[in-house]
Amino acid sequence: MSTEPRLAEAIEPEPARKAAPGTDQAVKETLEDYTLRFAPRGYRRWTPMVVATTALGGIAYMADFSIGAGIGLAHGTGNALVAIAVAAIVIFVTGFPLAYYGARYNIDLDLITRGSGFGYYGSVLTSVIFASFTFIFFALEGSIMAQGLKLGLGLPLWLGYLVSTLMVIPLVIYGMKALSKLQVWTTPVWLVLMVAPLVYLIATDPGTVDRFLSYAGTDGEGSVNTASVLLGAGVCLSLIAQIGEQIDYLRFMPPKTEANKRTWWTAVVMAGPGWVVLGALKQAIGVFLAVYILAEVGPTAAPEPIRQFRGAFDAMMPSWVVIPLAVALVVISQIKINVTNAYSGSLAWTNSFTRVTKHYPGRMIFVLVNLAFALALMEADMFSFLNDILGFYSNCAIAWVVTVATDIGVNKYLLKLSPLQPDFRRGMLYAVNPVGVVAFVAASGLSIAMYFRALGDTLQPYSPVAAAVIASALTPLMAVATKGKYYLRRTDDGIDEPLLDGDGNPSAVTYQCHVCRQDFERPDVAACVTHDAVVCSLCLSTDKVGDHVLSAAPTASNRKGHAA
Repeated sequence: MSTEPRLAEAIEPEPARKAAPGTDQAVKETLEDYTLRFAPRGYRRWTPMVVATTALGGIAYMADFSIGAGIGLAHGTGNALVAIAVAAIVIFVTGFPLAYYGARYNIDLDLITRGSGFGYYGSVLTSVIFASFTFIFFALEGSIMAQGLKLGLGLPLWLGYLVSTLMVIPLVIYGMKALSKLQVWTTPVWLVLMVAPLVYLIATDPGTVDRFLSYAGTDGEGSVNTASVLLGAGVCLSLIAQIGEQIDYLRFMPPKTEANKRTWWTAVVMAGPGWVVLGALKQAIGVFLAVYILAEVGPTAAPEPIRQFRGAFDAMMPSWVVIPLAVALVVISQIKINVTNAYSGSLAWTNSFTRVTKHYPGRMIFVLVNLAFALALMEADMFSFLNDILGFYSNCAIAWVVTVATDIGVNKYLLKLSPLQPDFRRGMLYAVNPVGVVAFVAASGLSIAMYFRALGDTLQPYSPVAAAVIASALTPLMAVATKGKYYLRRTDDGIDEPLLDGDGNPSAVTYQCHVCRQDFERPDVAACVTHDAVVCSLCLSTDKVGDHVLSAAPTASNRKGHAA
């Protein structure tokens, strides 16, 4: 039976019901798909495998081919393959606890980060890191698309950059449903187009495998060495923040029950950390194709996916169909992923801005902000110094993800100093939790210094290792030093109803927010300090004077909410 309609629904939200008079733009927009807040059970109608299939549909981006090719050409095939494998293992291990928390508690990575060592305002740092991830990779994908437009249509690169940016705007506003349908039927085609030339080349010219495996890189050495592996792994690890976009889908997983636990876990692993398996394969294919076309196009053009697939298709198809097919593959892939990049980036910027200013300006403003950053990078020809950008960025991304993963795995489950269930509501959390913030700042700061050779040339390749080791060591040390006292500002949110049901899933009992007059499920509300009522998490975020925010400790004035 076709899953296309349900896959489309998994991205396109059902129409929000009419807002009560006076409901502001923040409520209207965030009820479209529960951006910036908990995703309620009443909205999560899809099966685990439908959610997983939809999440994996966005992994059709082409950047992996460029990343793999860049590492392979610089360091040789042996070093590149080991670097790709090392990065994939790190991404899988650190992504697993984050994916589990996103799926189990139905919250995105920013909300997880708030309650996993950073605090209500402390996680603004990591929201900016994630927003940077989205516009860096938007620029990378847009550059690849512009290369395709230049080869196929003769557009100059600067115009291709502009086209690849502007065409996303109407899709972000109106086209998510249409794009999700496109994603469903293009994914099988994309897989065939990616795998078929590889199989054909290996079958018809086995010598391509020997040339691939023996390629020594520009340094001409070819032997596997620690420095080259770590430099390559650092570039691959820039993708570690991709788990944030995967969790944007996983938060819509249905409740985990005894009946569905097998498929639930399979879906979480596949769509969560499992994305990196396909990503690593694409990077390895990128190395293979770059080596295959190297003699024809040279080392500057070999990392370009449009050149790679043009060369591969040229070996197996009539010449008249090669360029149109290669261009179509590249353009479709970029459109699919860059709508997600623009959308996720706008949410990250909006989330940070709303918390800091207590004002919701509208998500579309930050769509344009994110696109402007991406366009600036493209026009600055970021593709020519891609590995430097990704190598630098990976230090920040690794420090963040490893800190949160360590807080979940060690501080919550082993040391039991961090609350098992992450909270994200204003009033319940301290503004800043030194556990995550100190670990993140120290890990990213020192690793960046190493990357820029401030500590000498010898240590430069080890910057990603330093980011991971420092973050994983400091996170539990800070929790022990602070005795876990900065995780929760208070333990009672003023509502008698438990947050979790009997199966450990977020409760589906609904309450009406007395500010916006909308109904929300139990985890998304807290009692109001001045009224006998409850307030939703977003209205708490935008409360400029704190009229509704609970005090630091439970008092007699804290009211109990009433179920709707």
